[in-house]
Amino acid sequence: MNQTQRHEKILNLLKQSGFMSIDELVSQCSVTPQTIRRDLNQLADSGKVSRYHGGAGLTKSWENTPYQERKTQNQEVKERIAEAVAAMIPDGASLFINIGTTTELIATKLLHHKNLHIVTNNIHVATILSAKEDFSVIIAAGEVRFRDGGIIGEATCDFISQFRMDYGIIGISGISADGALLDFDFREVKVSQAIIEHTQTVILAADYSKFERKAMVEQGHLSQVDYLVCDKSPPASIAPIIKENKIKFVKA
Repeated sequence: MNQTQRHEKILNLLKQSGFMSIDELVSQCSVTPQTIRRDLNQLADSGKVSRYHGGAGLTKSWENTPYQERKTQNQEVKERIAEAVAAMIPDGASLFINIGTTTELIATKLLHHKNLHIVTNNIHVATILSAKEDFSVIIAAGEVRFRDGGIIGEATCDFISQFRMDYGIIGISGISADGALLDFDFREVKVSQAIIEHTQTVILAADYSKFERKAMVEQGHLSQVDYLVCDKSPPASIAPIIKENKIKFVKA
């Protein structure tokens, strides 16, 4: 594989996953870390990728990957995370579920549970879970976002604030090195903040590509989370935050 072919492969891989570490690119391209670093520097100089600590990504801080693309990204990893999260929810529990392709997969894994009480601002989650006769599914009021069926806005925040739930299952677009939880739409962020504030136990479901991924709106901080469910151990910068705040890390 020559350099041009390798650059094309790297770009295709990044389009699929949003972010990849140097080790992952080394494995995919069968070259040395030094070669991958040189490739990434060249692609970054040409404006085709953004370099982050330990890897690279295509994500712009003001624009999320389109919904249909996100649905197919890291599918196997998201399935594992979804199974791990679903296993943490007991029958008869009450829970919030917010917007995201991972949370939609979690909803499918919850179909084997009994007597769940769900409040969600995600039309797709509501559709999935309403198939169970013994589930109580309440969908939040507010503006329906065309691109992904998310329900957002001030009315949604007010609606969410009426409840106090056992569990809040949330997804996120990015997690910075200092533990900030980041997203792209300030209206969606406001709803997620309301979910965190009105939940006894907050579960953050995030695959490893979310670490150090940029997004322009700060939703909150990792210290507000009780459980972090991920496919890999977090970066070294995140480990002290997890320890100091006694966050339970679950590796899917």
